[in-house]
Amino acid sequence: MSKPKLLVIEDDPGLCAQYRWAFPACRVLLANDRQQAEQMARREQPAAVVLDLGLPPDAEGVSEGFATLAALLAQSPGLPIIVASGQGERANMLHAVSLGAYDFCEKPVDLIVLRTIVDRALRLRALEEENRRLASFPRPSPIANIITADPIMLRLCRTAERLATVSAPVLLLGESGTGKEAIARALHELGPRAKKPFIAINCAAIPEALLESELFGHERGAFTGAVRQVIGRIEAANGGTFFLDEVGDLPPSLQAKLLRFLQDQVIERVGGRVPLTVDVRVVSATNLQLEARAAAGEFRPDLFYRLNPLTLRLPPLRERGGDALLLARWFLARYARDFNRRLRGFDEAAVTAISAHNWPGNVRELGNRVQRAALMAEGFLVTAADLELAEETEAARDDLNLRGARAKLEREMISRAMARGNGNLSGAARLLGVSRPTLYDLLETHGMTPQRPGPDTPIPNET
Repeated sequence: MSKPKLLVIEDDPGLCAQYRWAFPACRVLLANDRQQAEQMARREQPAAVVLDLGLPPDAEGVSEGFATLAALLAQSPGLPIIVASGQGERANMLHAVSLGAYDFCEKPVDLIVLRTIVDRALRLRALEEENRRLASFPRPSPIANIITADPIMLRLCRTAERLATVSAPVLLLGESGTGKEAIARALHELGPRAKKPFIAINCAAIPEALLESELFGHERGAFTGAVRQVIGRIEAANGGTFFLDEVGDLPPSLQAKLLRFLQDQVIERVGGRVPLTVDVRVVSATNLQLEARAAAGEFRPDLFYRLNPLTLRLPPLRERGGDALLLARWFLARYARDFNRRLRGFDEAAVTAISAHNWPGNVRELGNRVQRAALMAEGFLVTAADLELAEETEAARDDLNLRGARAKLEREMISRAMARGNGNLSGAARLLGVSRPTLYDLLETHGMTPQRPGPDTPIPNET
């Protein structure tokens, strides 16, 4: 059944028998007239066709052959059809080619010549199918370090490409491990500041007592142990991009100083009195609901609005369709090369487990699991056990497919409504035809919003 299908349209039983043994590498299908040929071509989808122009009811002419040629090409454009005819005139053959036939062979047929023509047609068909298959693959992300086939993520990458050309601050929102730093680096590397420094700082990883000095630098003698002048990270990024990761964890004592810098592009080192002008593009990121924190008084609203004239929201891995499996294969190829392991891929249970897992740690969790599995796998195929993911029973897979499809559709509809409503929850609820409390329930179910606010808590609009 793996042989290519060759449809022979011929009303001579003797020739049909010859064609059967002349093409041992093909599965030869036979049709005697136009109606049978159309039905068989529609049902079997042959890779190539050999067509006799002299078919009944016009066995002595060519009208039925030309009609069959036109019908098959209308049904399957690009199908290679080799015309074989003893109806004399070479002009008929050339006319058949002009109508779309792949090639021709005059009768009496030289089977060696016909076999060569058919082989060439089959190779061409195989190449065309491969090209179509490759063309159907997802377009690569415009950002080198982002591996995705998800339309929402691809659209976000294209937006980042456009934002890279300007210097306005950008706020990146998304769960931990979704690729915020990769997007921040792309905003730097795709823009006019690419040849200047890209300096990053994680506000949650540095003690509050040291963070001001890390950000703004300090003068000699500013505090005990300050034995020399040190420039801060912002000053070091002069001319380039400053990435402020986990900005939601910035202590209140530093928020006012950062606000002044964003307003005036001026800083003062700790212990210094001389204002220093710096030219940097600020990209910030957080996995917190920053607008809600600003509304609750836990983050300065004026700083929040300074940070987010442009906002990109990165979807979690569980909302990115088949990206988990796509990324898993990319990570496996990378780590197999790094560790010199001959790994061929994932077994069926591992593929199912990857697709079913919720990936709370997003791409970072996926990469870590695949890295560990690439080291520990004992066979050529990585198993679900190697990934430390539970295998599922067949019944659970069926349940997952149905429930997962429904959940995915709900998430997509909610995301589209939120996007169309510019993040306004009331507007999104109206678009979905549900009440606002119902929308909160759906958002919480899918992990797309913080817990429901209390009756006295302002309800933030998501940006």
